[in-house]
Amino acid sequence: MNLRPKIALYEPDIPQNAAAIIRTCACLGADLEIIEPCGFLFDDKRFKRVVMDYMDEKMIKFYKSSDEFFKSKKNERIILMTTKSSNPYTDFEFEKNDTLLFGRESAGVPEDIHKMIKYKLNIPMVNNKRSLNIATSVAIVLSENLRQTKFNNNE
Repeated sequence: MNLRPKIALYEPDIPQNAAAIIRTCACLGADLEIIEPCGFLFDDKRFKRVVMDYMDEKMIKFYKSSDEFFKSKKNERIILMTTKSSNPYTDFEFEKNDTLLFGRESAGVPEDIHKMIKYKLNIPMVNNKRSLNIATSVAIVLSENLRQTKFNNNE
């Protein structure tokens, strides 16, 4: 069983953010899962400018739909990162095989997906700010997951 943390992006729509997340996953030892459709092509110049030489397709798994994604995860924990949660990520006990799901930058995840996921967390922000950039959010929560699970990139 793969014990690397996994970042899942639901229908990402901003190429620069997806590229920054790929770099973060490559540098911190996480796998990336992308639930299609994407709102851009991987040969987009904005994507290529940010991803540079960090693109390793072996670390990315693509799902043709959310149905395919959830069927493959039926025996795994999915943690939805959402501004609609009142549960801070710092109070959650992460496990090595968790999948951290992030919604579209423009719209999050649909309500039906929101309702089907048991674990929903947020990143607390001051003065009721709306949200952080998704790439920043991924780095914050992935770092906490790695800290808690004492993940070793050499495993």
